[in-house]
Amino acid sequence: MYRPNNFGGANMQSLVKQAQKMQEELQKNMARAEEELENAELTATAGGGMVSVTVSGKKTVKNITIKPEAVDPDDVEMLEDMVLACVNEALAKADELEKQKKGNATAGMGGLGGLF
Repeated sequence: MYRPNNFGGANMQSLVKQAQKMQEELQKNMARAEEELENAELTATAGGGMVSVTVSGKKTVKNITIKPEAVDPDDVEMLEDMVLACVNEALAKADELEKQKKGNATAGMGGLGGLF
C-alpha cells in the first residue's frame, strides 16, 4: 500500500517558508541583543568603593575610578589588586549579560535555539 510522505511539494514549501521566517526572527533578535550589549554598562567596585571599573556589555573598559585615599605609595600592590579584582568582576558581569541577552534572542526558536 502506497503512503505519501509529508514532504511533498506544498508541505516542503511551507517548511522552507517557516525556516526562513525563523531565521529572520533570529537575526532580528540577535541584532537587538548586540545593540543592548553595546549600550549596557556594568560596574564593579573593590576596597569598599575605593576603586570602581565600568565596562560595556561588549567588554570594553569605559571608566576606572580610584579615590585618592586608595593610593598609598607604600602599598601599590594593594591598589593593583583592587583594580584587577574590579576589572575581572566587571568582565564576568558582561559575560553573564551576554549569555542572558543571546539566550533570550534564541528563545522560542525551538530546537534551533541551542545552535546559536
